[in-house]
Amino acid sequence: MSLLNEYMQKEQQLRQLRDELQQLEQDQRLKSELEFKEKLEALMSEYDKNASDIIAILDPERRQSGQRDTSRASNGTSGSRRKRKLKVYRNPHTGEVVETRGGNHKTLKAWKEEYGNDTVENWVERTES
Repeated sequence: MSLLNEYMQKEQQLRQLRDELQQLEQDQRLKSELEFKEKLEALMSEYDKNASDIIAILDPERRQSGQRDTSRASNGTSGSRRKRKLKVYRNPHTGEVVETRGGNHKTLKAWKEEYGNDTVENWVERTES
């Protein structure tokens, strides 16, 4: 793309973004939210408080437990990563079976070192959640 074409395209995008911004500025909901934010910031400044102080006042349980998002805790998820799938490997040479949820299994590592990663991955008999 030529430099001139790129310039004209960027100019068009800029005009489009200006139009969208102008529409947002006319939206009464945005005006209301901006007004609320300004009043809240003024009130926080007046009482020398910051956002974490306000959260502690409004939701003391969240502050005490050290949780950042209480909705996660109530849904049964702790916010940590999801549980890995269980993989069951069977070594065709020895008949030995290894069940693991990660690749850090001692026997599995030895097999991968001896036979190669791709070969060992073909030994997966089943995968469970």
